Amino acid sequence: MSFCCVAHFNFSNSIHQVMEFLQRFKEYIREQNLFTLKDKLLLAVSGGVDSVVLCELCKQSGYEFSIAHCNFQLRGDDSERDEQFVRELGEKYGVAFYAVKFDTKRIAKERKVSTQEAARELRYQWFEEIRVAGGYSYILTAHHADDNIETVLMNFFRGTGIKGLRGIEPKHDFVVRPLLFARRSELEEFLKANQLQFVTDISNLADDYTRNYFRNQLIPLIAKTFPEVNENLLGNISRFREAGQLYRQAVELHKKKLLEPKGNEIHIPVLKLKKTIPLHAVLYEIINEYDFSSSQVDEVMALLDSETGKYIQSSSHRIIKNRNWLIIAPNETQQSETIVIEEGDKNVQCSMFNVQFSILPTSNLKPETSNQIALLDANEIKFPLLLRKWKQGDYFYPLGMKKKKKLARFFIDQKLSKTDKEKVWVMEMDKKIIWVVSYRIDERFKVTDKTKSVLKITVNTGQTE
Repeated sequence: MSFCCVAHFNFSNSIHQVMEFLQRFKEYIREQNLFTLKDKLLLAVSGGVDSVVLCELCKQSGYEFSIAHCNFQLRGDDSERDEQFVRELGEKYGVAFYAVKFDTKRIAKERKVSTQEAARELRYQWFEEIRVAGGYSYILTAHHADDNIETVLMNFFRGTGIKGLRGIEPKHDFVVRPLLFARRSELEEFLKANQLQFVTDISNLADDYTRNYFRNQLIPLIAKTFPEVNENLLGNISRFREAGQLYRQAVELHKKKLLEPKGNEIHIPVLKLKKTIPLHAVLYEIINEYDFSSSQVDEVMALLDSETGKYIQSSSHRIIKNRNWLIIAPNETQQSETIVIEEGDKNVQCSMFNVQFSILPTSNLKPETSNQIALLDANEIKFPLLLRKWKQGDYFYPLGMKKKKKLARFFIDQKLSKTDKEKVWVMEMDKKIIWVVSYRIDERFKVTDKTKSVLKITVNTGQTE
């Protein structure tokens, strides 16, 4: 088994540098409030320069730690070599050692993600399991300043916005990166001065992965024109982080003014939203929390001037235009308080009942006396429809009447209690209520002798709950 080690090194000037670097390590931990000597730490160790230095720094600083190593089985014998090396590192420091093997390529294929993404998910999930089971305070990774530079550049080209330009956070939940203050070259000097062994991952020398391309190709190329590119980017990361804090404060103020939570929905007044500056940025920050992408912001802006019922969708939510409001609602219709019904939908589930739709010719029409069934002139109905809870200001033309009536007044006439009113739903089309569910249809959409086909809507629970 072959490990790398620098055997010959001039120590005449190294002791002071080692002590100075160790002191900077301690100061960074203290300044960033990362952890204390009382905390029990779990170190993520690959066996490379960075994680080996992290182990030594923690040892020299007097921290209590254990070591965890992931074998992703991506490099054959080298993967086994790395695991054995880290196991012996744990023995050297006399600390607990944890190891796991992942069939990374198979899992990546099953999850339909890249190998790198699968490895990252597996790594952090396993670290967290060990942290909880072992009673560790934090998980430490060996990300350093050069990693941060590469991350910011990649985020810039990906288009992640100001959040991505802040780079790697020193502390996020239980994951801590105490080496972000240090350049890779400084870690190498510390390693030489302490005559530490390490293993080399030859994949880091290839350009197959995005980060390696930035590290080995792009940044050296930029440095030919801007020799201080790394130092400048590190300075920018600090400034971007502060700017990000100001940005976040401003966004939260806008959200406080615009967002009106209603159950598990968010209602946003369109007129107030239109006056927001900068609209595009604020809108992105609002919808991003609901799995909408930056490319969908323009679609949301188009909703502001669209007719009622139009919507766009993410993997988890819909943004629906409803009169003078945008409504962000979960896709799971059983959770949503505003449900979009498309033409052709046969069965719709809301939080309290199930609704069924069918089209019948007038020749097959039979009289219905149940309040749970609405018969409407299909030719007068235009999709999409909205199924929602009623709200103050709603009105309709009750069957048999030529004048409109507010629902609040209608409920008084029906002698509904406060709790009964809270359970009422309406079905709406283009700002017109076509049915107060389980109570009355709208006169304008009733079946007449001119009706050719009938839309039959059935509430199957017999309740408005």
